[in-house]
Amino acid sequence: MTGSIKSGISCMDSVDRKCIKKVLIVRPNHRLGNQLLISPLIQEVHRMFPDSKIDLFVKGPLCRVLFHNDEAVDDIMTLPRKHFNDFFCYIAGWYKVRSKKYDLVINVVSTSSSGRIATKVARSTYKIFGDEADVNVLINLPYKKHIAVKPIYNLRTYFSALGYDEMTKELPLLKIQLSDAELLAGKEVLRRYIADDKKETIALFTFATGAKCYQQEWWQQFLQELKHRFDNYNIIEILPAENVSQIGFSIPAYYSKDLREIASVLANVRLFIGADSGMMHLAVAAGVTTVGLFSITKMDVYAPYGNLNKGIDTTRVTMDQLMDEINASLPQLN
Repeated sequence: MTGSIKSGISCMDSVDRKCIKKVLIVRPNHRLGNQLLISPLIQEVHRMFPDSKIDLFVKGPLCRVLFHNDEAVDDIMTLPRKHFNDFFCYIAGWYKVRSKKYDLVINVVSTSSSGRIATKVARSTYKIFGDEADVNVLINLPYKKHIAVKPIYNLRTYFSALGYDEMTKELPLLKIQLSDAELLAGKEVLRRYIADDKKETIALFTFATGAKCYQQEWWQQFLQELKHRFDNYNIIEILPAENVSQIGFSIPAYYSKDLREIASVLANVRLFIGADSGMMHLAVAAGVTTVGLFSITKMDVYAPYGNLNKGIDTTRVTMDQLMDEINASLPQLN
């Protein structure tokens, strides 16, 4: 159905960046990770158009929680997760998108049919449908396949063609805006779960959906090695909403459904280790050094990037080599 929707950048022969005052970012997906992954694009739009107001068109309630303190975000328009169960809210969401007028609309993921439709429906002077920038332009640029970075490069490609020097600017990272009060509260929560508050803390997240989830036996071996190699650190587990543990709740386990509190706790630990998941992206956004464990999904698309963050393909390393990778990539933990 979306095949006839035109690709690429619409009606952008020339543009004065100062004229961009209202921007809509389109990502109608309800998952935690996918919503966090638009945070670099929000920062990029705010950098390029500092006087603009940014609206978001998403699915589900999480975005309002995640971007609660983000001054760059003006309005968040949502679709219900299950639109046939809440059909009137579903129609209202689409109507609101159509009722506003924008200077620029950016569809985050080109393969999202609902994203492309929303970009088509929205009233805007300029539209970016999310198609990849010229591979010849991106060939030497970092993270060019990453799902959080591709829409940034799409945006930069156009303005570079207009003579703006954009492509080599520093890339923004995932970020959740936490207040000082939230960070302090997170520190106090963490203290209830650690044995020695003079030691720094490593947080594990042992859950993931589907085939991304490592078996209990794997995690138990991992924990044993981690305790041996990093015995001068507290180690805690961050539990998922499902309240399950792949290590049998064998270490202090923190549980909450409050995403901002979880982020505040994570911001106070030294290292986060977990499989590819929304929680992994939340750790990155909270600013904690993050090691993502990958066995199924593509690291060049989803791995933590920037600072000391990294992804490790666990199918290519032994457990000892995995510990060496963690140790070598985080020298201050030595």
